Amino acid sequence: MTEKDYYDILGIDRDASEDEIKKAFRHLARKWHPDVNPDNKEAEGKFKEINEAFEVLKDPEKRSAYDQFGSAGVEGAGFRPGSGGSPSFDDLFRNFGFGDIFDVFSGSGEKRRRSFGPEQGADLKYGLEMTLEDAFRGVETEILVPRFEQCSVCRGSGAKPGTSPKKCTKCGGTGEIRMVRRNAFIQTMNIAPCDRCGGEGTIIDKQCSHCDGTGKERKTRKVKVKIPAGVDDGQYLRLSGQGEAGSKGGPPGDLYIVIGLKEHPIFERHESDLFCRTSVSIAIAVLGGEIGVPTINGKAKIKIPSGTQSHTVFRLRGQGMPELHGRGRGDQLVKVVVDIPKKLSKDQKRLMEEYADTFEKKIETSRGFFERLREHKGS
Repeated sequence: MTEKDYYDILGIDRDASEDEIKKAFRHLARKWHPDVNPDNKEAEGKFKEINEAFEVLKDPEKRSAYDQFGSAGVEGAGFRPGSGGSPSFDDLFRNFGFGDIFDVFSGSGEKRRRSFGPEQGADLKYGLEMTLEDAFRGVETEILVPRFEQCSVCRGSGAKPGTSPKKCTKCGGTGEIRMVRRNAFIQTMNIAPCDRCGGEGTIIDKQCSHCDGTGKERKTRKVKVKIPAGVDDGQYLRLSGQGEAGSKGGPPGDLYIVIGLKEHPIFERHESDLFCRTSVSIAIAVLGGEIGVPTINGKAKIKIPSGTQSHTVFRLRGQGMPELHGRGRGDQLVKVVVDIPKKLSKDQKRLMEEYADTFEKKIETSRGFFERLREHKGS
C-alpha cells in the first residue's frame, strides 16, 4: 500500500504551524465536504483523506510519531488512519470558534458580522502645493475643506427635532437577522441585514428635513494649517478630528495634508540637499577665480582653483534645506560647467591659436622623449 503524505494532502510544508494546519483544513473541507458535493463519491473519498490527515497533524504526539515513522508510527500510537467513519459536526469543528466555522461555510470566506454602534467618520486628504522657498521657511495658511459634518438641526440623529430613532423590533436593534439551518450533521448560519431597518438597528418614523435623515450635512470649513520648515514632496501632516463627522455619536475622522512641491527653475532637491549648475569661462577654469552662486535664501561665493575641470562639483555646507524639527541643514552641491564659446573675435582666435601652439610644442617634446626611449630599448 502506498504511504500517504499527510502534508501533501493538506498542501502545507512540514514545518507548518498549528494555525496553518487549521487554515488548510478549513479551506479543503469547504471544497470537498460531502454535503457540499452530494452523490459525489470522489469528493467523499477526498474529504475522508483530508480529515484523516488533519486528525494526525493537529495532534502534536501523533504528528511527531508520523514525522519519525510514517503511518506505522501513528498506528502504533493507537490511531488507525481512516477509521471511525465520517465525523460529526461537533467533532469536526470542536477546535474552531464561531468565526472559523462561519468562514468555512459562508461561501465568501469573510466574517460578515457588522458593528452597529458609533462609527468614526471618514478621513480626508487635501493636496497642498508649495514652492521650494515656502518649504524652506515653513508657512502658516488657511485652506478650504469641503466635508460632511453633523447636521445642525437634528444633531446627527437623522430624526425630526422633537423625535428620536426607535429600536427596530424585528432585529432587536442588532441590525441582523440570523437563520440557522441543520442538514444531517452540518449546521449552517446565514446572517443578513435586517430588511425592516436596512441593517441600521433603528427606525426613524419622521426624518429630519434638513439632512433627509442622514444626520449629516455638507459644509466647507476654513482650516488653519502650520507647515513646518523642511517638509518634502509627498510628506503629509495629520490634523486629528478635522475629517468628516462620525455616525451615531462616533468621533470625526482625520484630515491629511499631502505636500506637493512645485518644480524649481534653479534647484533640484534630494532629501535635505540642493543641487544646481553654474557655468564658468575657460579663463576662470584655467587660471582660477571666484564666482557668485544663488542659494535658497541668498547668495554665496565659490573659489574656483586653477585647472578646474568641467562638471566638477563643489559643496556648500549648511546651505541646503532645513531638517525637520530643527536638526540643522543639508548642503548645496554646485556643478561647475566650463562654458565653451561658440564664436570668437579675431583677437580671441589669435590668442587661442598661440595658446594651442604652446601645447603642440609640449606634445612634440613628449614624442621625442618616447622615441629616444624606444631607440634605447632597441639598441
